[in-house]
Amino acid sequence: MLRNHEEAFTGLEAAIVLIAFVVVAAVFSYVVLGAGFFTTQKAQETVYKAVEQSTTNILLKGGVYGFCSVCSGTPNGPISSVNMTLAVAPGAPSIDLSNMRVIYSNATIQPVTMYYANATPIAGSTFYATKSSIAGDDQVTVWIAIPLPGAPPNSDMNFELRPAGGGAPIPITKQVPPYTSAVNILR
Repeated sequence: MLRNHEEAFTGLEAAIVLIAFVVVAAVFSYVVLGAGFFTTQKAQETVYKAVEQSTTNILLKGGVYGFCSVCSGTPNGPISSVNMTLAVAPGAPSIDLSNMRVIYSNATIQPVTMYYANATPIAGSTFYATKSSIAGDDQVTVWIAIPLPGAPPNSDMNFELRPAGGGAPIPITKQVPPYTSAVNILR
């Protein structure tokens, strides 16, 4: 028995509904892909910035020398200042040492923070001195003199150089020799 007034779902109507679904899905996928590309770009920028900040830009160049101010007449006194030469790593961006912090500690002294000052280092002060020079390989090096509150013979000295504006801190541990003189090479 045939019913009158019932219309069948035609192929044309099915095609229109299918096209509508495809268009909606295409717009949705475009939005999702655009958000994914934006997120990926931001993640890539974050990774590049983190790598730039975490790479060590400063290198210790040459030896570290410890000076004993009271050892000229009396041997085996405490180290009162340390001199070292720093250089920028090859290919690294330049670094402003005017805001670099030096943190010093040893077995008897809690960490002491020293700030840049272009002055003569004085033992016990919280400033270190710098003197720029240019090495033979055209790499800019900086000599720094760090005054110390006193590092006794046969003790470890810990320095941490923290560049301003990013960059990994550079830990340096040196040992005062058992017998000190006016000038000592620290190992």
